[in-house]
Amino acid sequence: MNTIYVAKKIITMNPARPQVSHVAVREGRIVSAGSLEELSQWGDYELDERFADKVLMPGLVEGHAHTMEGSFWQYTYCGFFDRTDPDGKVWAGAKNIDQVLQRLKEAEALIEDPQAPLSGWHLDAIYFNNERVTRFDLDKVSTSRPIGVLNASGHIMNVNTKALELADMLRTGIDHPGVPLANDGLPTGELKGPEVMTPVGVHVGFDREVLSCDERGLRDFGKLCVRTGVTTVTDLAARMKDEAADMMVRVTGESDYPARVVPLRFFHGLTPSELVDHALALKKKATDRCRLGMIKVIVDGSIQGFSARMRFPGYFNGAPNGLWYIPPPQLLETYELALKNDVCVHTHTNGDEATQLAIETLERALNRHPVADHRFTLQHCQLADAAQFRKMAKLNMCVNLFANHHFYWGDEHYRLTVGPERAERMNACRTALNNGIPMGIHSDAPVTPLGPLFTAWCAVNRITASGRVQGEYEKISVDDALKAITLGAAYTLKLDDEVGSIESGKKADFAVLEDDPTEIGAQNLKDIRVWGTVQDGRVFAAADL
Repeated sequence: MNTIYVAKKIITMNPARPQVSHVAVREGRIVSAGSLEELSQWGDYELDERFADKVLMPGLVEGHAHTMEGSFWQYTYCGFFDRTDPDGKVWAGAKNIDQVLQRLKEAEALIEDPQAPLSGWHLDAIYFNNERVTRFDLDKVSTSRPIGVLNASGHIMNVNTKALELADMLRTGIDHPGVPLANDGLPTGELKGPEVMTPVGVHVGFDREVLSCDERGLRDFGKLCVRTGVTTVTDLAARMKDEAADMMVRVTGESDYPARVVPLRFFHGLTPSELVDHALALKKKATDRCRLGMIKVIVDGSIQGFSARMRFPGYFNGAPNGLWYIPPPQLLETYELALKNDVCVHTHTNGDEATQLAIETLERALNRHPVADHRFTLQHCQLADAAQFRKMAKLNMCVNLFANHHFYWGDEHYRLTVGPERAERMNACRTALNNGIPMGIHSDAPVTPLGPLFTAWCAVNRITASGRVQGEYEKISVDDALKAITLGAAYTLKLDDEVGSIESGKKADFAVLEDDPTEIGAQNLKDIRVWGTVQDGRVFAAADL
């Protein structure tokens, strides 16, 4: 028997039938979408009217997030902006270094074990007039307990003196671009990049590997998905050791887990051949709600962390160029092996020099191993210019642009990191679409909060935290933004044949909304109230979490 849901409006993202009133579901799949009269012809049915006053649209697809956000809520939140945790509690932002230290002191007082580490997350000194947080600051919280605070970008970690001592890094003679030194020749406590973060991370509470998620965190992340209308979500940098992969398959397979998770195998610590072989091995473990077998590579760091690779004229404030996270020959070998073995690769680039390297490298790899429908995707790709987008189109690349940056760091990019002209073209959604490039937009949670409707608002309005419009030309329409957080993101994950629209044969994945995104107005997209989700035909109400 079919279940037919009736709603105030159903936005299908199917251009042949963009809006309907009913959708029929059987065994987690969509039988058809249309009128009650049409759907009744499919046979016996039960009419479900619980969404009669709601708006349904395809389950939202977050094409760049990290399930570790669920785990991070077990640590101390040190971010600048207010933020909602998986249980719905709003945490006030810490507006200066003193407030950060006070919050850490309060958390430290609750730890009974005197040797246990204190872990924090989402610190970003760029909001404190770029005053760097050093080990001397964190020593004010404790000199006997190791302390580590992960930066909002995930590319920087700040630690105290004790943490450096435990990692044997409180010494002179360290010569690494990711380890700034104080006047005494010792590290300042700011560490940039996984190569130098990892040895210290094990001492400051990130011993499960910074990019991993534990079972509790994965469950908490599922709650965030329901609260934001997300039914398919990525874990875009998972190391996926056997025990982690088995845990994700098991937890996502439980009857009450509310989302489909797509973890991408992270490149760090493996040779290209090992990376591709592991991705292929993981693919054999894949299930419907845990899709495995894709790869994530990182080329450079973050723009606001001054670790992204920039072309001329470089950083606006004169900072030195950023870091390469992968040698070009290794990137080429990875691309070639992936193309040869039909493994999709998503590549993190932030600076335009990193984007150029990825484009040129993929072109060389495709010349040797031509693949038409590879869907290699540039993630973030924040500073790409029009010429680079034209080249991406010729190579059949996809992009997933970091639209949330306009709000969270737009003002800082304008005044400090890249300057006015380049800040206005960042995350160039309009240019990407004008060139016919398949496009998603994303939050990169936990870098910014999970919430595709907020991300859509960012892409449509391009408003910074101070209220300025930054890059009028690159604005996109509401319809384009809604496509980017449904079919667009699904396409980059090779899932557009299963999710991203409400039409016959696809998964019964819906975002259940209290407000209509096509009528509420572009300025109000971020304020749309999410009732919950339907995922694989299973109903999840946010109020029940």
